[in-house]
Amino acid sequence: MQLPKISERNYLVKPNLKDMSMAELETFISRFGKEKYRARQIMKWLYQSNAGSFEDMTDLSKAFRNEIHDAARIAEPEIVKTQVSKDGTKKILFELEDGLFIESVLIPGKNHWTVCVSTQAGCQMGCTFCMTGRQGFKRNLLPSEITGQITKLRAETPEGENIKNIVMMGMGEPLANYENTLKAIRIITSEIGFGFSHRKVTVSTCGIAPMIEQLGKDICVNLAISLNAPDDITRSNLMPINKKYPIETLLDACRNYPMPGRRMLTFEYILIAGVNSRPEDAEKLARLLKGMRCKINLIAFNEFPGSRFRAPSLDEMRVFQQILLDHHYTAIIRASKGSDILAACGQLSGQRSERG
Repeated sequence: MQLPKISERNYLVKPNLKDMSMAELETFISRFGKEKYRARQIMKWLYQSNAGSFEDMTDLSKAFRNEIHDAARIAEPEIVKTQVSKDGTKKILFELEDGLFIESVLIPGKNHWTVCVSTQAGCQMGCTFCMTGRQGFKRNLLPSEITGQITKLRAETPEGENIKNIVMMGMGEPLANYENTLKAIRIITSEIGFGFSHRKVTVSTCGIAPMIEQLGKDICVNLAISLNAPDDITRSNLMPINKKYPIETLLDACRNYPMPGRRMLTFEYILIAGVNSRPEDAEKLARLLKGMRCKINLIAFNEFPGSRFRAPSLDEMRVFQQILLDHHYTAIIRASKGSDILAACGQLSGQRSERG
C-alpha cells in the first residue's frame, strides 16, 4: 500500500501521521513489527488526547516511540490570527506548513458552537458571488490540514469543548478534494477519532453531481447544495459548474443521495438583488424542487469589496420566503453571521492582513 504524500510540494521528508487513515497507519507501523491494535492507540492519542509529540503516547514503549519519531512526524496548521465579530462569530486564520493561509469560522449557537472548515486553499469553481474564488486556487488541503482546524480550535480556544457541529462550508469545494475530504470525515466521525455523529457533519457543494452520488455510497453525512438559481441560464451565469452539471443533472444526483429517517437535503439559496430574488424566481424554485424532501436556506448576498452584486431588502426576502412557505416548503431566512469581519458565507479569502 502506498503511503500518502506528505504534501503536494514534497517539501518535507517524513510522512505526517495525521494524513493517514486507520488502515494506512496499520500498514505504516507494521514495518516495525507492531500489532494492528497499536494503530488504534495512536489514533486515540492523536484525536482524542491531542498528543502533539510521540513522547505523549505513554502506553507505547519508549523504543517504539523513538522508532516512529525517526520515521514520521505529527503536524497541523497553526493559528496565527483571530478576529471577533460584533455578533460573537470568530474568524481564525491558519498558516500551513508551506506558508499558505486558510480560514475557519467559529459560529455561535444556543449552548454550542459550529466550526466552518475549509477543504482547499483558494477555490477553482469561479462562482461570481464568492470572494474565495477571486483569490484563485492554490492547492487541495491534506487530511491533516482539514482535521487540524478542528483539533486546534478544540484545544486552543475557550469555545473548544462546546464545538458540536462541523460544516465543510469554508474555503474551497469539498467534493473537488474528494479523497482527502472523505478521509477527514471518516476521522471526524470515527469512535477512535473525534467521535462526532454523522448527523453533526455537513458537506456543502456547488454541485459536482457524480461526486454527490459517490459521497452517498461512501458515507452518510448531511448534504447542503449551493443552488442559488431556479433555471440554468441564471445559475450558469452565477456558477460556472452548472455548464458541466446543469440543474436537472444535479437534482438527479441529489435524489439518489441517501438521507435516512427524517433527515432532509438542504438547498442553500443566496438571494441577490435583481438577479434571483424576484417573486417569479421563488415560484420557479418551488416548481423545480417539487417532490424533494428538502429544506431551503435563504441567505442574503454578503457584500464584499469589488463585488458588483447587492443584497435584497428584508421585505424582498420575506416575500420570497412566503411564496415557498405557501408551497409547503421549509424555508428559513438565515441571518449571516460575521459579515463585519468578512467571515460570512462567500467572504473567506485566506488573506493575511496586518489590520485587525
